[in-house]
Amino acid sequence: MRLLATFYRSSVGKKMIVAITGIILILFVIGHLLGNLQIFIGPDWINGYSEHLRDLGPLLWAIRLFLLAAVIIHIWLTIQLAVENRRARPEAYIDRRYVKATFASRHMVMSGLIVLAFIIYHLAHFTVRVTDRRFALLKHDPLGHYDVYSMMVYGFQNYFVSGFYVLGLFLLALHLSHGSSSFFQSLGLNDKKLTPRLALGGRIFAWLLFAGYTSIPVAILLGIIKPTQHL
Repeated sequence: MRLLATFYRSSVGKKMIVAITGIILILFVIGHLLGNLQIFIGPDWINGYSEHLRDLGPLLWAIRLFLLAAVIIHIWLTIQLAVENRRARPEAYIDRRYVKATFASRHMVMSGLIVLAFIIYHLAHFTVRVTDRRFALLKHDPLGHYDVYSMMVYGFQNYFVSGFYVLGLFLLALHLSHGSSSFFQSLGLNDKKLTPRLALGGRIFAWLLFAGYTSIPVAILLGIIKPTQHL
């Protein structure tokens, strides 16, 4: 226990935990995107996918709580590391480095908190379905599945919802684009040739995720994807 406590209190330990929770969340983000993109294939696909998740029952909520805990731990330790870095640096050093720092690196904590707020709203919107009364009016599809397809369409037809969604994903992409460079250093990968390439790949990956996720509300707002039910 003492070793774990010492590891947690150390800067290296915190960076390792941030990196590990980051991996867990990235894997979820990829899986979630692949599931959501099924909306382009058709209602049967996205509704069936949603029904398979619902069939997991209590296990699904256990996974959600685990992921939410990973998000909170990730952001909390990021804040702690940011505070420790500021305390360890002289003011003059901060001023010299500030110009060279990227927007993403200087706003990691704030972007993380906004992303957390976005996740909580996203859960309330599409998971608990308490933000839009129309969702309760949707009937089941011919296969007896809840019409997630129409729910997503009606949800993203709201410009404010889609705007907040895009903003949250933009900040998440910024977060990932900066985190990809520090991630490999946290795991001890400091190869001068390999690390920059991995960091570049991480940034490309972050913006591909952004493009994939935002393609859904954009397609809905453009009328490419329409609801199967009319309320």
